[in-house]
Amino acid sequence: MGLYDITVDDFKFNAVKLEQFKGKILLIVNSSTKCIFAPQYGKLEKLYSKYSEAGLEILDFPCDQFSTKDLGTEEEINSQCLSSYNTTFFRGAKIKVNGDDESILYSYLKYRKPGLFSKQIKFNFTKFLVDKKGNIVKRYGPMVKPEKIGKDIEMLIKAGV
Repeated sequence: MGLYDITVDDFKFNAVKLEQFKGKILLIVNSSTKCIFAPQYGKLEKLYSKYSEAGLEILDFPCDQFSTKDLGTEEEINSQCLSSYNTTFFRGAKIKVNGDDESILYSYLKYRKPGLFSKQIKFNFTKFLVDKKGNIVKRYGPMVKPEKIGKDIEMLIKAGV
């Protein structure tokens, strides 16, 4: 199974095949509007605005597995992201990123790009950069600010992958 064989739900619970993002550079993020890193939403939007025409898509998946739980509904989370950070990129339904009922997407990502000491996702705003062919290029911890990822996105754009 490849990345493009996976189906996820958007925040309205519509099934979305990742195949529709084939040929795009993806930045996949687990998030929480209640998290200390929530201001990264605005910085992710800046990345998206800057690179979307060159093929960047950001796939955001709210997650309430960590200490700062996103207890709102998917619609409430989306509404807060729009009003507080003006986000326009893809927002999925809430997912689990660790454990027995984790999303198949995150099982796939973690298996192919484990963290430094563990495959587990340690916190919200862990980010995975995927090239246009569906290869996971890099995994970034929550402390890595989106603007630092810009140079890696530019390298993929220039390389055409």
